[in-house]
Amino acid sequence: MLDSLIEMTCALGQPQMDYVVVGEGNTSFRDDDVFWIKASGQGMNNIAAEGFVAMRFAPILDLLDHSHTDSTRIQDAMMAAKVEPSTPQRPSVEVTFHAALLADCNVKYIGHTHPIAVNRLMCSTRAEQFALNRLFPDEAVLCGPRSVFVPYLDPGLPLAHGIRQRVGNYMDEFGEAPKVILLANHGLIALGQTPAEILNVTAMCVKAAHIFAGACAVGEPVFMSQADIAHIYKRPDEIYRRARFVQK
Repeated sequence: MLDSLIEMTCALGQPQMDYVVVGEGNTSFRDDDVFWIKASGQGMNNIAAEGFVAMRFAPILDLLDHSHTDSTRIQDAMMAAKVEPSTPQRPSVEVTFHAALLADCNVKYIGHTHPIAVNRLMCSTRAEQFALNRLFPDEAVLCGPRSVFVPYLDPGLPLAHGIRQRVGNYMDEFGEAPKVILLANHGLIALGQTPAEILNVTAMCVKAAHIFAGACAVGEPVFMSQADIAHIYKRPDEIYRRARFVQK
């Protein structure tokens, strides 16, 4: 399973994709009560097994139960959560939102990237408009009826709290976990059950970002209606296609 996480991370980190540069982005994989996450400062392109850290959920999730936690306690909890305390690598500073999403959303994989096409929008006044609408059928099929939009929050515990609250609201409304979380002035989080699903959701969100920017350049974007989005998302043939895309 770690091999699958490595392959997925390397695919997301390929320079030609324009998803990440230098040490940007992070990925994770859940294995029962333990999860693996990219270590802090590691590049995604050509990452190896040594670039990941195995973590226990409990100490990290405990941090999320407290609104105000000082930096020393956060660092201590992160180190205590490592399965192998002697491992020199530190988990990504965003380990808290990975733990929360893997635990709350019942997903196996997470891919967090900073694609240029998406961040062009996340760093604009159109960020929330892009997140809350759908432009074409396959965007709805793969990325879900809506993305979760999170205003800018400091990476780390504040961001994890904000993501957890808004994802909870989404799950209350739709009865399932989101596929895409969009972070203002920051980037994209894709959630899925397989590496293929993470790669496909990320690629489709990036395509949608390109189309949205192009539509804005020639006029105003024309969005699908909420009725059409709900219809296409729940159509039996599209559910079948979506399941196939998870495995490819």
